[in-house]
Amino acid sequence: MSETHHIAGAAHGEPLAAGRVGARVRVPLSGAPSPRWSRALSAQLANALTGHAAVGHLRIDGIVQGSDLVLDGVEEAEAPRLGACLERAVSAANASVDADAAPSPTNMPRDRAERIATDVRLD
Repeated sequence: MSETHHIAGAAHGEPLAAGRVGARVRVPLSGAPSPRWSRALSAQLANALTGHAAVGHLRIDGIVQGSDLVLDGVEEAEAPRLGACLERAVSAANASVDADAAPSPTNMPRDRAERIATDVRLD
């Protein structure tokens, strides 16, 4: 069974701290997505926003917070086009996440990745 979510209401804005650019925009979702769906949404939104102006201050890492999409740094110039990008990204995330599907293939075995991580020096 696939996991699907949809935008469940209007966006709400909040000011950010002094010195920050743009506003925080909260968009309600139909439920609280899984981490897998959340990662898929972030990737799809990054693709949808590629080439758009005024997204330099937009933060999409950790966009899913409970049952809300939370975007910090939304600038006025990009706001009118952001809704369509969000809708496309939600639809694409729904299409890409299948709960019954096997995990995505990886580029290396986990133990090799762990060996690489061991070589990272943190002094």
